[in-house]
Amino acid sequence: MANSKRILTLSVPLIIFLAGCYFLFKGLYSDPRKLDSALIGQSVPEFTLQDIYNPEKHYDASIFKGQKLLLNVWATWCPTCYAEHKYLNELAGQGVYIIGMNYKDDRAKATKWLTDLKDPYAISLFDKDGMLGLDLGVYGAPETFFIDSKGIIQYRHVGDLNARIWRDELSAVFAAME
Repeated sequence: MANSKRILTLSVPLIIFLAGCYFLFKGLYSDPRKLDSALIGQSVPEFTLQDIYNPEKHYDASIFKGQKLLLNVWATWCPTCYAEHKYLNELAGQGVYIIGMNYKDDRAKATKWLTDLKDPYAISLFDKDGMLGLDLGVYGAPETFFIDSKGIIQYRHVGDLNARIWRDELSAVFAAME
């Protein structure tokens, strides 16, 4: 009886340790850009956010209906956002409709960024407290959501958009949306 109690006492920490190792090992080999979103196939959550340039102007989820588009989550504190910004301007120049959502940032820094680097966004939302980002399941910036003309989230891309990723992975997803 004493031996079985001793074995149980020693095996519980070992099981916990092995379970922890499994999840850490699994995380090492997962692609951080392949974060599943529970919102795929669902409408963009309801919200009301200010325009980044004009705090008196507000937007709601109706801006995501009518045409397929990208919702790009970005911030001035994000170096990867800076790296992808030039390509977002190229996409906008090719006619891709992009809505930007400035995430947990300073409005003055964000508007200066858009003025200095050129604004690729048809609409620029200001999500200062990150509540829409939280509703979308945003882990950080940049993240881009592909939204169809009915306002349904079809795809989520974590990380920067660049010419190679667009060409090899994402342009087909965008083209397939209605």
